[in-house]
Amino acid sequence: MAAEAEDEIKDEKNPRPLDEDDIALLKTYGLGPYSTSIKKVEKEIKEMAKKVNDLCGIKESDTGLAAPSQWDLVSDKQMMQEEQPLQVARCTKIINPNTEDAKYVINVKQIAKFVVGLGDKVSPTDIEEGMRVGVDRNKYQIQIPLPPKIDPSVTMMTVEEKPDVTYNDVGGCKEQIEKMREVVELPMLHPEKFVKLGIDPPKGVLCYGPPGTGKTLLARAVANRTDACFIRVIGSELVQKYVGEGARMVRELFQMARSKKACIVFFDEVDAIGGARFDDGVGGDNEVQRTMLEIVNQLDGFDARGNIKVLMATNRPDTLDPALLRPGRLDRKVEFGLPDLESRTQIFKIHTRTMNCERDIRFELLARLCPNSTGADIRSVCTEAGMYAIRARRKTVTEKDFLDAVNKVIKGYQKFSATPKYMVYN
Repeated sequence: MAAEAEDEIKDEKNPRPLDEDDIALLKTYGLGPYSTSIKKVEKEIKEMAKKVNDLCGIKESDTGLAAPSQWDLVSDKQMMQEEQPLQVARCTKIINPNTEDAKYVINVKQIAKFVVGLGDKVSPTDIEEGMRVGVDRNKYQIQIPLPPKIDPSVTMMTVEEKPDVTYNDVGGCKEQIEKMREVVELPMLHPEKFVKLGIDPPKGVLCYGPPGTGKTLLARAVANRTDACFIRVIGSELVQKYVGEGARMVRELFQMARSKKACIVFFDEVDAIGGARFDDGVGGDNEVQRTMLEIVNQLDGFDARGNIKVLMATNRPDTLDPALLRPGRLDRKVEFGLPDLESRTQIFKIHTRTMNCERDIRFELLARLCPNSTGADIRSVCTEAGMYAIRARRKTVTEKDFLDAVNKVIKGYQKFSATPKYMVYN
């Protein structure tokens, strides 16, 4: 009897595994006579509904609309008519802030100033002094906080996707890259160095030099390198038709830049608006000068500039206004000169990196054959060499193609070169 009891205890500790019949029996527990057939029908209905949706092509979640059969246009129209449009006002002051009976002074343009409370949908932490708000037309209660008013054309100047140019793609500008990195990257990555020394980091750089020497290219490499917000402005974009428009755009540009944690503003072709002031007797250039004075003020005026680095590029530094060039506004002037022999060889290698060239092409010889040429000229030589190869229906570019291209671009297009003119002006 004791042995049987021991066997039972053993069975409890090591129960027998269930076989297929036992599992099938367990599955039938709690099922009615039609459960399996109902489940089967439900599954078929789901599959059919999915097919119908696929054939229709548009899901409700895609459009946010219900099926047209469920539309109730009359009640929707009535609701729209009952909801009053909001008015835009500016909250100028908060009375008794952070208390339950806080009141807000709002200024509705061309109407009056009101002391109002908050609507049901807004919390007191959402509203700050000086911000734009939406108020209803009956009690003028604040219903919604609004974003700051910035011209869309200014917002569009922000560079969203990073350019694919790196410092390795900028040939023959080793010194210039070093100077640029000191101004732009060092204060952002190691600000403590400047704090220990007790100096302010340089705030602005002017890149100048003949056309085609890589000024804009280096700015693109800087944009690729830094995580800061990069705003690119072309000088002529700020020249507007109406009085004060250009200056307003500059103000909004710097206001947007100040709202970012760190920002780089790049003015390309700055001589379009930064020309020296003069009076032509007609007053035609006054608006451009106003825009330039606003830039001068924003760079180093009454308000602090914040963590904004300014890069400017031009190929006519002689025409710029002295007020724009003084230290404090633009601390560094970096000249992009014509590349020397070694730099030209390096530029040739950069441009032929992706090209299908023959081996053992003498780039140093080619560089010697291109005296006084800029990076843009050398790039043009590489493109022309490729064109010669295409014309001869070859799949690789030979050294002869490069020599022909040098003859065509450097010798033939000499009269179009802007470098001699730059040398005369500056």
